[in-house]
Formats: sequence, structure tokens, C-alpha cells
Amino acid sequence: MNVSQTSYVELVSRNKDFRRLWLAAVISMLGEWFNTIALFFLILKYTDSEFLLGVLFTVRMLSFALLQPVIGLLADRYNRKTLMVVSNLLQSVLALGFLFVDGPEDMVWMLGLSGLMMVLHGGYMTAERAALPNVVHEDDLATANALDAASWSTALCLGAMLGGIVVSLWGVNAAFIIDSITFLIGTIILIPLTLPQERDESMKGPLFSTAFLNIKKGWKRIQGEPQLFRIVFAKASWNIAGGGLAGVYLVLMGANITGFGAAFGFGLFFFARGIGTGLGPIIARNAFTNSSRWPSLVGQLIVASGFFYLLVGLTLDIELWLTVVLVIIAHSASGANWVLSTILTQQWVEDEIRGRVFSTDMLILSLSFSLSTSVAGYLMEYTDLSMRNGIIIFSSVMMLSGAIFTLWKTEPNQDELAALQSSC
Repeated sequence: MNVSQTSYVELVSRNKDFRRLWLAAVISMLGEWFNTIALFFLILKYTDSEFLLGVLFTVRMLSFALLQPVIGLLADRYNRKTLMVVSNLLQSVLALGFLFVDGPEDMVWMLGLSGLMMVLHGGYMTAERAALPNVVHEDDLATANALDAASWSTALCLGAMLGGIVVSLWGVNAAFIIDSITFLIGTIILIPLTLPQERDESMKGPLFSTAFLNIKKGWKRIQGEPQLFRIVFAKASWNIAGGGLAGVYLVLMGANITGFGAAFGFGLFFFARGIGTGLGPIIARNAFTNSSRWPSLVGQLIVASGFFYLLVGLTLDIELWLTVVLVIIAHSASGANWVLSTILTQQWVEDEIRGRVFSTDMLILSLSFSLSTSVAGYLMEYTDLSMRNGIIIFSSVMMLSGAIFTLWKTEPNQDELAALQSSC
């Protein structure tokens, strides 16, 4: 099956519901990266702890992960637009809580507040991913997801770079206020959105008495189809090492740039990461049009991402521009892996259970990311491991993980069989 070549401009201009869903996500994500850069700065300013950077990512990703089974259930049971609106409004209020952080003694509740915001962000993301196939035609899923990923990356680029500039010039409080405002703007954009949704009959019973059985039904849907079971591990297979690389080592690389402030360094490398994760899905959409090849391709992309991070470690401190370019290429591969695995899940899973399947996907990737950042942060704080050797070790683990995923063979499902037959 060859994917549609609908242009990005055409999709956005003719589909008003997708346009609203997309714009709301972009604006909210832009503010999220202002918040993230400001939190990095606060940790290094008040504690100078590499380990605490890893703890921040771990807390955020665990918070994102642990309630995902419940979030997936809610995304299938209740109106997904309502879940996104409530999430934005609550995050807008909570973002202002960081204004009261003014010393190392506030680190614990700062981490807790960040974790609470990530619970809400997890609810937004799961609802949005599950809702996307309801506002675009199946043939346009590749275009919509590529644009969504590219927009996330653009928000990362602009948010990280502008966040670094704002923090450098006006301080962290300005970044937190901007973050709060972006959530409000995203909510205003979402309100007119029309979002169709199918619900399973089992969702009509009492919430608490049916919750466990309905969550279990989502897990059984994944376990009952080997190809789907495999694909929900695609993102986690990258994150098992990518968490440490992108969540700890990338931050430390930015902090160690000589001649510039830490906030600028954070912005530079997260800008590079954003460029890569934006280019990858766009290239994948145009280069890999036969979707029957995607399940094996996502594993190869993990290997490629690990290889270029290996080059980052081997060439570290030679030339700043070379490191930036290698980071861009590494994240181009990871961005392509993300969007291809997401499209396959959206195509294979029915609307009434899609939220629970995506919540499982998010749960697994978040746990792997949390483990990776915790280990990386611990190694940098409490051992003599150099940053160069840490990057080399984690990139090698990523390549191994990608190779294992590539060799993980399953029987093709009905959609893939049809695609293979039509391509012959």
C-alpha cells in the first residue's frame, strides 16, 4: 500500500478540524519547551547536579507513564476534546506555580509539580493521538502525522532556542508565564473543534466497576495481534538508550559549551534535536511510501540513530558544528521511527479501543525513557564515567536494541497481507 502524497498545505487548508487540532498542539508544545529549558536552568543554578537532571526526566516520564492505563480508558470512554481542554486549563494554572521556586530547598516540590503537569500532558497526548484518525482520511494519516511530528520539532526548535534567550535576558519567571499563556491560547483554539468518536458498548456501564475489565481489553487487543504487539515496542526500543542520550547527555553537552551561557547551550542542542525530529518524518513520508515495509524499517532507523550518536561520542569536542549536525541526523532517524510506528498503530486499531492501545504504547516508552535517564544521570554523578564514554555506551545499546527489534519477526496481519499483495 502506497501512502497518500497530499500536500501539507492542502491538508491544513481544507480540513478545518485537523487545522484546529494541529494549531492547538503546536502552541501548547511551544510553551512546554520554554518550561523545560527554564527547569534545566533552575536545577543547575541551585544544585549543579547532573543526577538531578536525570531525576527531573525520570519524574516527568514516570508521571507521564504510570496513569496511562487509566488515561487510555478515559480517552475511549469520554469526549477526547474535553480531555484535551481540561488538561490545558489545569496546566495553565500549574505552570505559574514554578514562579515560587527560589532555592535548592524547593527542588522536591518543583519536581512534583513538573510530574503533575506531565500526567496532564500524557492525557492530552493520548487523546490527541487517538483522535487524529477521526479528523483525517486514512490515506492522509502519513501526511498528518508527518506534519504533527514536524510541528512538534519546530516547537522544540523555537521553544528551546527562544526559551534559552528569554531565560538569559529576562529570567526563568518570564518563561513560566509564557508557558501558562500558551496553554490558554491552545484551549481557545480547541473549543470550536468538531471531533467524532466511536465508543464501545462496554463503556456505557459504571466507570469504576467496569474500569479494570476495559483496561484489560486494551491489553488483550495488543497481545492478540503479534504485529501490533511488536510495534508498540518501537518507540521504547529507541528510548531505552535515547532517554539517557537526549535527556541527560544532550543537556550536559549544552551546559559545557565554552563562551556561552548554559541556557543558550540547552537551546542550541535542543534546537538541533528539533530540526532532526522534524526532518525525519518528512523524509520518511516521501521516501518510504510502501507501508508494508515499515515494521522492519523502524528497527533499522533505531540502529541508524544509535550509529550517529556513536559518532557524536567519538568526535566530541572536535568541532561544535559537527556535533550539532550529527545530533540532527541521529534525531532524524528517531523522528521517522516515531511517526511510522504511530501511523501503523492508528491504521491497525479500531477507534473505540485506540486510546487504550496508545496509552500502552506511551506507558512502555515512558518507562524505558525513565530507566535510561536515571541510569545516565547516576553514572555521571556518582562514577568516573566521562561524557564521551557515556555517549558511546548508550549509543551502542541503542544500536543493539534496534538490531533486536529488526530481527523480531512476526506473521503479517491482514492489512499487511493486503498491502503486500497489492505491491506485487
